[in-house]
Amino acid sequence: MGPLMAVPALAARFEAGQRTVVLDVRWALGDPHGREHYLEAHIPGAVFVDLATELASPAAPARGRHPLPPVSEFQAAARRWGINNGDVVVAYDNSGNMAAARVWWMLRNAGFPDVYLLDGGLAAWQGAGLPLESGAVEAVPGNVSLFEGGMRAIPAATAADWPKTGILLDARAGERYRGEFEPVDPRAGHIPGALSAPTTENVDGAGRFLPASELRRRFENLGIRDDVPVAVYCGSGVTAAHQVAALEIAGFRAALYPGSFSEWSNNPDLPVATGSTPGTPAGQ
Repeated sequence: MGPLMAVPALAARFEAGQRTVVLDVRWALGDPHGREHYLEAHIPGAVFVDLATELASPAAPARGRHPLPPVSEFQAAARRWGINNGDVVVAYDNSGNMAAARVWWMLRNAGFPDVYLLDGGLAAWQGAGLPLESGAVEAVPGNVSLFEGGMRAIPAATAADWPKTGILLDARAGERYRGEFEPVDPRAGHIPGALSAPTTENVDGAGRFLPASELRRRFENLGIRDDVPVAVYCGSGVTAAHQVAALEIAGFRAALYPGSFSEWSNNPDLPVATGSTPGTPAGQ
Protein backbone atom coordinates (compact mmCIF):
# COMPACT_ATOMS: atom_id res chain seq x y z
CA MET A 1 0.00 0.00 0.00
CA GLY A 2 2.95 2.34 0.51
CA PRO A 3 2.84 5.61 2.46
CA LEU A 4 -0.53 6.79 1.16
CA MET A 5 -4.21 6.18 1.90
CA ALA A 6 -6.81 7.63 -0.46
CA VAL A 7 -9.84 9.49 0.85
CA PRO A 8 -12.32 6.77 -0.27
CA ALA A 9 -10.29 4.16 1.62
CA LEU A 10 -10.40 6.16 4.84
CA ALA A 11 -14.12 6.83 4.41
CA ALA A 12 -14.66 3.10 3.86
CA ARG A 13 -12.80 2.32 7.08
CA PHE A 14 -15.09 4.69 8.96
CA GLU A 15 -18.17 3.18 7.31
CA ALA A 16 -17.06 -0.35 8.23
CA GLY A 17 -16.26 0.64 11.80
CA GLN A 18 -12.61 -0.32 11.45
CA ARG A 19 -10.49 1.17 14.19
CA THR A 20 -8.47 4.04 12.74
CA VAL A 21 -6.54 6.75 14.58
CA VAL A 22 -6.63 9.98 12.56
CA LEU A 23 -4.07 12.68 13.28
CA ASP A 24 -4.46 16.33 12.23
CA VAL A 25 -0.96 17.81 11.88
CA ARG A 26 -1.69 21.28 10.54
CA TRP A 27 1.46 23.39 10.69
CA ALA A 28 3.27 25.61 8.25
CA LEU A 29 6.28 27.90 8.46
CA GLY A 30 4.88 31.32 9.30
CA ASP A 31 1.48 30.01 10.44
CA PRO A 32 1.44 29.11 14.16
CA HIS A 33 -2.34 28.72 14.27
CA GLY A 34 -2.68 25.03 13.42
CA ARG A 35 -4.70 24.23 16.54
CA GLU A 36 -7.13 27.08 15.87
CA HIS A 37 -7.66 25.81 12.33
CA TYR A 38 -8.22 22.31 13.73
CA LEU A 39 -10.81 23.52 16.28
CA GLU A 40 -12.75 25.26 13.52
CA ALA A 41 -13.10 22.13 11.39
CA HIS A 42 -11.41 18.75 11.09
CA ILE A 43 -12.07 15.19 9.95
CA PRO A 44 -14.43 13.51 12.43
CA GLY A 45 -12.55 11.89 15.29
CA ALA A 46 -9.19 13.40 14.35
CA VAL A 47 -6.81 14.26 17.20
CA PHE A 48 -4.69 17.38 16.89
CA VAL A 49 -0.92 16.90 16.88
CA ASP A 50 1.18 19.94 17.76
CA LEU A 51 4.26 19.66 15.56
CA ALA A 52 6.31 22.22 17.50
CA THR A 53 5.85 20.61 20.92
CA GLU A 54 4.94 16.95 20.26
CA LEU A 55 7.04 16.16 17.18
CA ALA A 56 10.12 18.14 18.20
CA SER A 57 12.25 19.06 21.16
CA PRO A 58 12.98 22.75 21.82
CA ALA A 59 15.12 24.41 19.17
CA ALA A 60 18.85 24.47 19.82
CA PRO A 61 21.62 25.79 17.53
CA ALA A 62 23.53 22.52 17.79
CA ARG A 63 20.48 20.44 16.79
CA GLY A 64 18.34 22.71 14.63
CA ARG A 65 14.89 24.24 14.84
CA HIS A 66 12.95 20.98 15.23
CA PRO A 67 15.18 18.35 16.83
CA LEU A 68 13.74 14.86 17.08
CA PRO A 69 12.41 14.29 20.61
CA PRO A 70 13.55 11.35 22.78
CA VAL A 71 11.61 8.19 21.95
CA SER A 72 10.17 8.13 25.49
CA GLU A 73 8.58 11.55 24.95
CA PHE A 74 7.32 10.59 21.50
CA GLN A 75 5.81 7.39 22.87
CA ALA A 76 4.00 9.38 25.58
CA ALA A 77 2.60 11.70 22.92
CA ALA A 78 1.50 8.80 20.69
CA ARG A 79 -0.30 7.26 23.62
CA ARG A 80 -2.05 10.59 24.31
CA TRP A 81 -3.28 10.51 20.72
CA GLY A 82 -4.88 7.15 21.46
CA ILE A 83 -2.55 4.89 19.47
CA ASN A 84 -2.43 1.23 20.46
CA ASN A 85 -0.15 -1.50 19.16
CA GLY A 86 -1.68 -2.89 15.98
CA ASP A 87 -3.71 0.21 15.11
CA VAL A 88 -3.94 1.84 11.71
CA VAL A 89 -2.95 5.52 11.80
CA VAL A 90 -3.76 8.09 9.11
CA ALA A 91 -2.21 11.58 9.25
CA TYR A 92 -3.16 14.66 7.26
CA ASP A 93 -2.75 18.42 7.10
CA ASN A 94 -3.93 21.14 4.72
CA SER A 95 -0.62 21.77 2.97
CA GLY A 96 -0.03 18.77 0.73
CA ASN A 97 1.10 16.60 3.68
CA MET A 98 4.25 18.71 4.08
CA ALA A 99 3.75 18.71 7.86
CA ALA A 100 1.91 15.40 8.29
CA ALA A 101 4.86 13.59 6.74
CA ARG A 102 6.81 14.38 9.90
CA VAL A 103 4.62 12.16 12.08
CA TRP A 104 4.52 9.52 9.31
CA TRP A 105 8.33 9.35 9.30
CA MET A 106 8.62 9.43 13.10
CA LEU A 107 6.12 6.60 13.60
CA ARG A 108 7.81 4.53 10.92
CA ASN A 109 11.17 5.28 12.52
CA ALA A 110 9.71 4.19 15.85
CA GLY A 111 8.77 0.77 14.51
CA PHE A 112 5.08 1.48 13.86
CA PRO A 113 4.32 0.07 10.39
CA ASP A 114 0.66 0.89 9.70
CA VAL A 115 0.81 4.66 9.36
CA TYR A 116 -0.32 6.46 6.22
CA LEU A 117 -0.66 9.94 4.79
CA LEU A 118 -4.14 10.90 3.60
CA ASP A 119 -3.45 11.73 -0.02
CA GLY A 120 -4.58 15.29 -0.71
CA GLY A 121 -5.17 15.94 2.99
CA LEU A 122 -8.09 17.92 4.33
CA ALA A 123 -8.81 19.53 0.95
CA ALA A 124 -9.32 16.12 -0.67
CA TRP A 125 -11.66 15.06 2.15
CA GLN A 126 -13.70 18.23 1.74
CA GLY A 127 -13.61 17.92 -2.03
CA ALA A 128 -15.25 14.51 -1.74
CA GLY A 129 -18.16 16.11 0.11
CA LEU A 130 -17.38 14.28 3.35
CA PRO A 131 -18.35 15.71 6.74
CA LEU A 132 -16.23 17.74 9.14
CA GLU A 133 -16.60 18.43 12.82
CA SER A 134 -15.41 21.21 15.11
CA GLY A 135 -13.98 21.30 18.62
CA ALA A 136 -11.31 19.20 20.28
CA VAL A 137 -11.22 15.40 20.32
CA GLU A 138 -9.82 13.90 23.53
CA ALA A 139 -8.61 10.39 22.76
CA VAL A 140 -8.70 7.45 25.14
CA PRO A 141 -5.00 6.93 25.98
CA GLY A 142 -3.33 4.14 24.02
CA ASN A 143 -0.67 1.58 24.86
CA VAL A 144 1.65 1.74 21.84
CA SER A 145 5.27 0.73 22.41
CA LEU A 146 7.83 2.58 20.30
CA PHE A 147 11.58 2.38 19.74
CA GLU A 148 14.15 4.00 17.44
CA GLY A 149 15.92 3.06 14.24
CA GLY A 150 13.17 1.90 11.90
CA MET A 151 14.22 4.50 9.30
CA ARG A 152 17.73 5.70 8.55
CA ALA A 153 18.71 9.04 10.06
CA ILE A 154 22.13 10.61 9.54
CA PRO A 155 24.16 13.27 11.40
CA ALA A 156 25.83 16.34 9.90
CA ALA A 157 29.17 14.60 9.42
CA THR A 158 27.56 11.91 7.30
CA ALA A 159 25.57 14.50 5.33
CA ALA A 160 28.83 16.34 4.59
CA ASP A 161 30.40 13.25 3.03
CA TRP A 162 27.24 11.90 1.37
CA PRO A 163 27.66 13.61 -2.04
CA LYS A 164 31.03 11.87 -2.50
CA THR A 165 29.35 8.49 -2.95
CA GLY A 166 25.63 9.20 -3.24
CA ILE A 167 23.03 11.91 -3.84
CA LEU A 168 22.03 14.46 -1.21
CA LEU A 169 18.75 16.25 -1.92
CA ASP A 170 17.80 19.67 -0.59
CA ALA A 171 14.01 19.67 -0.26
CA ARG A 172 13.59 23.42 0.34
CA ALA A 173 12.37 25.99 -2.16
CA GLY A 174 14.83 26.77 -4.93
CA GLU A 175 15.45 30.36 -3.80
CA ARG A 176 16.53 29.13 -0.36
CA TYR A 177 18.80 26.51 -1.92
CA ARG A 178 20.43 29.15 -4.10
CA GLY A 179 20.87 31.50 -1.13
CA GLU A 180 18.68 34.24 -2.59
CA PHE A 181 16.30 34.21 0.39
CA GLU A 182 16.61 32.81 3.91
CA PRO A 183 13.76 33.69 6.29
CA VAL A 184 14.84 31.84 9.44
CA ASP A 185 18.31 30.31 9.42
CA PRO A 186 21.56 32.21 10.15
CA ARG A 187 23.22 31.61 6.77
CA ALA A 188 21.77 31.35 3.28
CA GLY A 189 22.61 28.65 0.74
CA HIS A 190 22.92 24.89 0.81
CA ILE A 191 25.13 22.02 1.91
CA PRO A 192 27.96 21.72 -0.63
CA GLY A 193 27.30 18.91 -3.08
CA ALA A 194 23.54 18.84 -2.52
CA LEU A 195 21.05 18.95 -5.40
CA SER A 196 17.95 21.13 -5.36
CA ALA A 197 14.73 19.08 -5.25
CA PRO A 198 11.85 21.14 -3.79
CA THR A 199 9.11 19.11 -2.11
CA THR A 200 6.50 21.19 -3.90
CA GLU A 201 7.36 19.27 -7.06
CA ASN A 202 6.22 16.01 -5.42
CA VAL A 203 2.55 17.02 -5.55
CA ASP A 204 0.02 18.31 -8.05
CA GLY A 205 -2.01 21.50 -7.80
CA ALA A 206 -4.48 19.83 -5.47
CA GLY A 207 -1.80 18.72 -3.02
CA ARG A 208 -1.91 15.04 -4.03
CA PHE A 209 1.30 13.13 -4.59
CA LEU A 210 2.17 12.64 -8.24
CA PRO A 211 1.76 9.09 -9.58
CA ALA A 212 4.61 6.73 -8.76
CA SER A 213 5.82 6.66 -12.36
CA GLU A 214 6.07 10.47 -12.49
CA LEU A 215 7.84 10.64 -9.15
CA ARG A 216 10.29 7.97 -10.28
CA ARG A 217 11.00 9.93 -13.44
CA ARG A 218 11.51 13.09 -11.40
CA PHE A 219 14.09 11.45 -9.17
CA GLU A 220 15.79 9.57 -11.98
CA ASN A 221 16.28 12.92 -13.71
CA LEU A 222 18.26 13.92 -10.62
CA GLY A 223 20.51 10.91 -11.08
CA ILE A 224 18.89 8.61 -8.55
CA ARG A 225 19.08 4.89 -9.27
CA ASP A 226 18.38 1.77 -7.24
CA ASP A 227 22.07 1.35 -6.45
CA VAL A 228 22.74 5.02 -5.55
CA PRO A 229 22.47 5.97 -1.84
CA VAL A 230 20.07 8.88 -1.29
CA ALA A 231 19.72 11.25 1.65
CA VAL A 232 17.44 14.26 2.15
CA TYR A 233 17.43 17.42 4.22
CA CYS A 234 15.33 20.59 4.33
CA GLY A 235 15.24 23.53 6.73
CA SER A 236 14.52 21.71 9.97
CA GLY A 237 13.77 18.08 9.09
CA VAL A 238 10.02 18.50 8.52
CA THR A 239 9.41 18.70 4.77
CA ALA A 240 12.40 16.42 4.14
CA ALA A 241 10.20 13.64 5.53
CA HIS A 242 7.77 14.42 2.69
CA GLN A 243 10.62 13.85 0.25
CA VAL A 244 11.42 10.51 1.89
CA ALA A 245 7.76 9.52 1.42
CA ALA A 246 7.81 10.62 -2.24
CA LEU A 247 11.00 8.65 -2.85
CA GLU A 248 9.39 5.58 -1.27
CA ILE A 249 6.36 5.94 -3.54
CA ALA A 250 8.82 6.07 -6.45
CA GLY A 251 10.52 2.88 -5.26
CA PHE A 252 13.59 4.39 -3.56
CA ARG A 253 14.66 4.28 0.06
CA ALA A 254 16.27 7.40 1.50
CA ALA A 255 17.99 8.52 4.67
CA LEU A 256 16.93 11.69 6.49
CA TYR A 257 19.23 14.32 7.97
CA PRO A 258 16.94 15.47 10.83
CA GLY A 259 19.02 18.50 11.88
CA SER A 260 18.93 19.74 8.27
CA PHE A 261 20.06 23.22 7.25
CA SER A 262 18.98 24.86 10.50
CA GLU A 263 21.57 22.74 12.32
CA TRP A 264 24.18 22.94 9.54
CA SER A 265 24.03 26.72 9.12
CA ASN A 266 24.46 27.30 12.86
CA ASN A 267 27.87 25.61 12.80
CA PRO A 268 30.44 28.12 11.49
CA ASP A 269 32.90 25.30 10.83
CA LEU A 270 30.64 23.82 8.16
CA PRO A 271 30.79 25.31 4.64
CA VAL A 272 27.78 26.68 2.77
CA ALA A 273 27.45 26.89 -1.02
CA THR A 274 25.28 29.34 -2.94
CA GLY A 275 23.97 29.51 -6.47
CA SER A 276 22.18 26.99 -8.65
CA THR A 277 25.01 24.44 -8.80
CA PRO A 278 25.79 21.90 -6.06
CA GLY A 279 29.26 23.24 -5.22
CA THR A 280 32.11 21.17 -3.86
CA PRO A 281 31.26 18.55 -1.18
CA ALA A 282 32.91 19.17 2.18
CA GLY A 283 36.34 17.66 2.46
CA GLN A 284 37.12 17.75 -1.26
